[in-house]
Amino acid sequence: MALTGASRDYQRRRRSGESARVEFVELFFDLVFVFAVTQLSSFLLKDLSFQGALESLLMLIAVWWVWNYTAWVTNWLDPAKAPVRGMLFALMLAGLMLSTSIPEAFEGRGLQFALAYVAMQIGRTLFMMWALRNHNPANYTNFVRIVLWLALSGVFWIAGGLAAPENRFMIWVAALAIELVSPALGFWTPWHGASSTADWDVEGGHMAERNALFVIIALGESILVSGVTFAELELNWVNLAAFLTTFFASVAMWLIYFNVGQELAHHKIAHAADTGQIARGAYTYIPMILVAGIIVVAVSDELILAHPLGDADAAVIWTSVGGTALYLAGNLLFKRYVVGRAPLSHIVGLAILAALVPLATFMSPLAIGAATTIVMVLVAYLELRGQPGRNSQDS
Repeated sequence: MALTGASRDYQRRRRSGESARVEFVELFFDLVFVFAVTQLSSFLLKDLSFQGALESLLMLIAVWWVWNYTAWVTNWLDPAKAPVRGMLFALMLAGLMLSTSIPEAFEGRGLQFALAYVAMQIGRTLFMMWALRNHNPANYTNFVRIVLWLALSGVFWIAGGLAAPENRFMIWVAALAIELVSPALGFWTPWHGASSTADWDVEGGHMAERNALFVIIALGESILVSGVTFAELELNWVNLAAFLTTFFASVAMWLIYFNVGQELAHHKIAHAADTGQIARGAYTYIPMILVAGIIVVAVSDELILAHPLGDADAAVIWTSVGGTALYLAGNLLFKRYVVGRAPLSHIVGLAILAALVPLATFMSPLAIGAATTIVMVLVAYLELRGQPGRNSQDS
């Protein structure tokens, strides 16, 4: 298919001064990843060991990577065109196969996880080559580079799926490392050299919106976990307080990302000369940290709701304090990258969380959850308070 090329041009039509619209089919595609994020948080909740955390992280990066690559593809191709929609529907089916295998990916369903992942990565790239061959030679060549990298990593993914469960993790780490390093190297190959970020011709507004929507997916999963758990609990003041704590934590996380950072980042990438460079850093690598933080906090929410009183164990402390710190650190890096400076409010929040760690062993899970929520609310307030002149600065 990639050898012949499409006779019709399925690329988005871009209009000067306008951001490309996020189509409904893209939102429909995202529903699969609501399920994937839920599966990941459930996987981590069932195994809060160090090994379980590493396995959860590996699968999170894989899920994010396959979603992010698709977001890049729909940045170039028009999802309103029937073949592009068909490609997205096929990816949804493979994504469901990927998501359903997550709970046993390191047990009996490793090959299912690997095959679904490789099918999504290589299948989407071959489709992109077919769509671009006759209409965008420079970008077609870049996807030739990409498919070669994905074929190499695919060998390791499938080998890991076939390997014994105790050997699977390290093989998949190698596969993921190949994919993570390739964009930083411009997908260099001996035959085609490397591409530059200037060649990628990203529509910045669309890329910013797509990534913001994935953050909402992750936050929505956090709210879903809290709601489902609270619905099964006895209605009393302690459980209600725990539920309100988890709810306001989600609200605070939304404010920290969307109140200032997302708006500034959207403006920056939409008006940048090299949108590909910003998209590679701010919308490819850094969001993994944000989403990881949200998922870990969602796990802490469930732990707090299940046992709000009594002494907090290590799992509650590292998921609540550690997850909050991870989320703030991701936001700090995101804003440092797109704005050029690290927000003081985030540094203050991280310092307070560090001071909270030695005290957390003497606190109840509810008290720890309330403390981390207050820290995030404080960060959101301080950041917004420090932004009164941002509109005049941007103009």
